[in-house]
Amino acid sequence: MSLFNPRVRSERRSGQIAIALYRIAQAIQIMLRRAGQAHRLSPAQVQALLFLAYARPGVRTIGGLAQRLQTTMATASEVADALEHKGLAVREPWPEDHRIIGLRLTASGRRRVADLEHLLDDLEAAIAELPPEDQQTLHRALQRVVRRLAAGGHIVVYEMCWGCAFFRPNVHPENPSAPHHCAFMDAPLPDADTYTECPDFTPREEVPA
Repeated sequence: MSLFNPRVRSERRSGQIAIALYRIAQAIQIMLRRAGQAHRLSPAQVQALLFLAYARPGVRTIGGLAQRLQTTMATASEVADALEHKGLAVREPWPEDHRIIGLRLTASGRRRVADLEHLLDDLEAAIAELPPEDQQTLHRALQRVVRRLAAGGHIVVYEMCWGCAFFRPNVHPENPSAPHHCAFMDAPLPDADTYTECPDFTPREEVPA
């Protein structure tokens, strides 16, 4: 029976938590919409700007944007068109393959990202009011929920390199411009890139055998 039925979920703690997360998701959508309205952007355009600001350089493409937004290539291209029309992003051919279209923030786009970065502050403030031990428990529990949803194909988890099973820190000391290594891409990594978000992130405890 449906968890949206209050009588049903009142009998299951997991159902009550699921509905609480659903309400948080609704709140985040409202935060995205309000932040976008303040800058004449759609929620998808807000997410696209944040993606271009913080995603690993190798995925800042139309295809990467489609994956992040969980939408079609055509829809992602429309979002990119809108950002380009507003002067917030530009298309450019991918250096390694000109059939791939890369996306880059303009100076105006970077300034707009700075205006949008605080849209989740109210959510963080609510969490910060919890006792530290509750925050730790919540963090661990939500990590497990997120991984279960990712395994089911419902989301793509973007995280930075330092917690990834494929990350090899400081294995190229002879190369100061790219001292780290990504075993997934089998390529050196500049230090700055290790602090960006990557869709190939795999938690260390999930290292393939």
